[in-house]
Amino acid sequence: MTDASKENRGRRMTRLFLHRFRQNRWMLAAAIVGVIVVHLTAGQAGIVAAAIAALFVFAALAPSRMPRERAAEQIEAAGHQAGMSGELLAAAVTDPLIVFDGDGAIVHANRAAVDAFGNLTPGILLLLKFRAPEMQEMIQTVLFGRAPSREIDYAERVPIERVFRVTASAVGRGTGLYVMVFKDQSEARRIDRMRADFIANASHELRTPLASISGFVETLRGPARDDPGARDQFLKIMQNQTVRMARLIDDLLSLSRLEMRPTLKPGSRIDLRALLHNVADSLTPLATENGVTIERDFPDAPLDVMGDRDELFQVFENLVENACKYGQSGAKVIISIAQAQSAAGQETTVTIRDFGPGIAEEHIPRLTERFYRVDAGASRAQKGTGLGLAIVKHILTRHNARLSISSKLGEGAAFTVHFAPA
Repeated sequence: MTDASKENRGRRMTRLFLHRFRQNRWMLAAAIVGVIVVHLTAGQAGIVAAAIAALFVFAALAPSRMPRERAAEQIEAAGHQAGMSGELLAAAVTDPLIVFDGDGAIVHANRAAVDAFGNLTPGILLLLKFRAPEMQEMIQTVLFGRAPSREIDYAERVPIERVFRVTASAVGRGTGLYVMVFKDQSEARRIDRMRADFIANASHELRTPLASISGFVETLRGPARDDPGARDQFLKIMQNQTVRMARLIDDLLSLSRLEMRPTLKPGSRIDLRALLHNVADSLTPLATENGVTIERDFPDAPLDVMGDRDELFQVFENLVENACKYGQSGAKVIISIAQAQSAAGQETTVTIRDFGPGIAEEHIPRLTERFYRVDAGASRAQKGTGLGLAIVKHILTRHNARLSISSKLGEGAAFTVHFAPA
């Protein structure tokens, strides 16, 4: 052994001696005090000196239990902290999360899971809670170790239809615990379905006039080539179909622009009276053509709202045009402006009322859906695209306003725009 090794060993022994002495100092002090007390009462100096020396040696050589105890306390605290952090982590997850054991019994469920699936008391078996075949198969696959993790799509239809992407996997190694996370896909599925419906409806709306135009072109190039009367009639129909396609494309572009900037809030002040006068004047020829009179019920003083003039003009032009077309049997349309007190302040409303056949109650909630029509034949006859009220809804949302519809069969319909207090 080299001198350096001996020196290092000596230093380690010295540090160990001092460490053990410090760890046992209180026991040593108590023993010394006890021996001194005995000495004072018995008067045996030699025995006392020997006892004190022995205690010093014992304090220096006795193994220290404090590091072990401290390690045990740290392990216990770490376990407690891990449990607490696990629950806190589960609570912080916004998606439903369930932790279960090797028997398939629930160990912990976060608040999102309880809100989504109701009672998830610890101890409940997941196989009894989720009875869908795909869920049963996934739980058993993970529990029996046939796969470390599994992912499926799970749908709940009560009380409302919801679709979840469910992932189940083991927690670590040898813990005997498993975790199941539910990712709500309902909104994504709804948007995908809406997009597919939109493409299908738009394709159908464009295909119909295109097929009509194509058929008339073939007729004009064939049997009606030398028939002036048929040629004029077919060209007129083709022109109407072309106008219809142009209107549809314009509405699609308008809707697309609105959806690209839904949070852009307009900031100029608009005089509703002047705006509605312009709308009524521009639609007077259409009203006359349909045998309808537009009546105005406006206050004397100007009434301002915050908004974009062109967009609000489009809203009221659409509503008044619909009233003139579909309520023409009532012979009049009334445009009125009013103010009413609400919980948030004074609310401004504009109502367009017709006295036509009215709208059945079951149709009212769907009127603002794209391409939804109460009577498809009548709508197409009036050159409607099925997008007008969808555009109205988007514009009003941008203006922090809303549309309400009331109607009774045989009594006409009223479309009211509610502007929030400024």
